[in-house]
Amino acid sequence: MIIKKSRAMAPPNDKITEQLIEEGIDPNIREHTLPEDILAISVASVLLSFGIALFSELNFLIGGTAGFAFLTQYATDFSFGEVFFVINIPFYLLALWKLGWVFTLKTFITVFLVSFSTEYVPLFFEFGDIEPLYGAALGGFLIGTGLLMLFRHKASLGGLNIVSIYLQKFHDINAGRFQMIVDCIIIVAAIFVVDVMAIVYSVLASVFLNLILAVNHRRGRYLALD
Repeated sequence: MIIKKSRAMAPPNDKITEQLIEEGIDPNIREHTLPEDILAISVASVLLSFGIALFSELNFLIGGTAGFAFLTQYATDFSFGEVFFVINIPFYLLALWKLGWVFTLKTFITVFLVSFSTEYVPLFFEFGDIEPLYGAALGGFLIGTGLLMLFRHKASLGGLNIVSIYLQKFHDINAGRFQMIVDCIIIVAAIFVVDVMAIVYSVLASVFLNLILAVNHRRGRYLALD
């Protein structure tokens, strides 16, 4: 929406706001509405839970707290959803401290929805024979797109997602690149839990996943991020 400059426009408090005002664009258009947030978080949770269920079917891994939840699921009798929900609890403290209660609340709701819905995906979808490379690409793109939607609506999947958003917001470290490095380290460390080919495909899936973030989640390109 293009507007004329007026006395009612708030003074700039960051570089992006200043640039918007200079271009005659209302900086308030950056904020998503509550219905938009609800829709985005709901759709993102569906994409994430389906991608996670696909990885679980193929015995793949991803990085971060979700990767740890996968490892625990494969090595114990606990389910992914149970472990994923519990392990995220400590990260909410960092989110509250640096990213605010709104972000923390959205993230908590997302983690709950994903933890809950992942348990029930197999009741609605029956996986047959899946080509591993295709599964790695599809699952990576689904999870990457879900994470991108969350980031753009000031939410996350918890755990290292919180850390990556914090680093990008306060230290200008690209979230996708950081996540890719950490994810690959975690996946390679899983060699004692899953077979080598599963790790190879998991690394490829991590690349597909974080490619979505690295290309689309850049500070200043999407105004709702700042």
